[in-house]
Amino acid sequence: MKKISLQWRITLMTALLIGVTCIAMNLLLCSSGIYYMDTIADTLQGGDRILLDEEDTVSFDPQLAAPDGELTILIDGAQGRFRTTNWYITAVVTALSGILAYFVSGHALKPLRSFASQTEKVQLNNLADIRINENVLPEFRQLGHSLNQMLERLNNAFSAQKQFTGNAAHELRTPLALMQAQLELFCAEHPDMLPETADFLSLLQEQTERLSQMTKTLLEMSNLQQVDRNESIQLAPMVEEIFTDLTPLAEKSGITLELTGDGVMTGSDALIYRMIFNLTENAIKYNRPDGSVQVCITQEPEKLLILVSDTGRGIPEEYQQSIFQPFFRVDKSRSRTFGGAGLGLALVWEIAALHGGSVRVAESSDSGTTIAAELPRSGNHETDPKNETL
Repeated sequence: MKKISLQWRITLMTALLIGVTCIAMNLLLCSSGIYYMDTIADTLQGGDRILLDEEDTVSFDPQLAAPDGELTILIDGAQGRFRTTNWYITAVVTALSGILAYFVSGHALKPLRSFASQTEKVQLNNLADIRINENVLPEFRQLGHSLNQMLERLNNAFSAQKQFTGNAAHELRTPLALMQAQLELFCAEHPDMLPETADFLSLLQEQTERLSQMTKTLLEMSNLQQVDRNESIQLAPMVEEIFTDLTPLAEKSGITLELTGDGVMTGSDALIYRMIFNLTENAIKYNRPDGSVQVCITQEPEKLLILVSDTGRGIPEEYQQSIFQPFFRVDKSRSRTFGGAGLGLALVWEIAALHGGSVRVAESSDSGTTIAAELPRSGNHETDPKNETL
């Protein structure tokens, strides 16, 4: 019963109520009709008088009629037809009432469907712009007002979180840059240091570089909303440029890079570059030696589909929905080895959502993984939906 829609519940309950009512009325009518038919039969069998009116027209007086077996049979047949007809009427009325209740309840629930479609459009990246229409039925007005207040509180909370992250990342850049500069200067001024000291300083440099990259990514994520997204982008040349930048990393493990397809879209050139760069870099890092990475671009009338496939070990199914969360790692030891901070795919998700698209694990097995990014070709995400009411 829990899986039945509200419209069908209303329909079934209405049909059941009408059916029970019709059955009760049918039983009462049958009981009453049969009682009076039996009374008429008893009366007709009680006399044999036939009266003539003033115009000599023969009239039938049941009190004067003589007993007649055929009359009893006729009345019994009328009772049977009366019962059958009543049950047919009951079934037809119940069925027609159920059909009518389905369409009437559908019309009555139309505001609820509209309300649900409005809430489905709420996304993390449009909390500040979207509003639920409160000019609806009284039953939904208070709910819409409460949802708008909840969206406002969520937006304030996320804005405060992003602002804190951006401020923290901005403040960390200067001391980290200073630490890197001092470490490099110290290593340059002391080339004859002990091996233990050199290893220690090398470790410090590596970890400081990781912190610098992490703060840079956090700062980029906090400033995504301020980036213009109205540039015309041709993806094939962009991917070729990404391949050129990542060739040294790919050659270390003998990874081959392949590109198929092309497409044009409207968005931020820098952000789309970063999105495809991160996906391709991950595919190289977590690939098998002498493997391959293929980027396939398919242009459709309304959207672009970008598939980045590798020949790595795959992603366990239980982690496929979590890899786009900040700081999430499937294999923490391998991620540390590659120097990642767990923000690359989170940034990919943010960029895709900012352009009105999505990113997901399309396929993953022991023979490799395919990440799919769907992006709208048009710049419909550019429209300024300030104070928009759905």
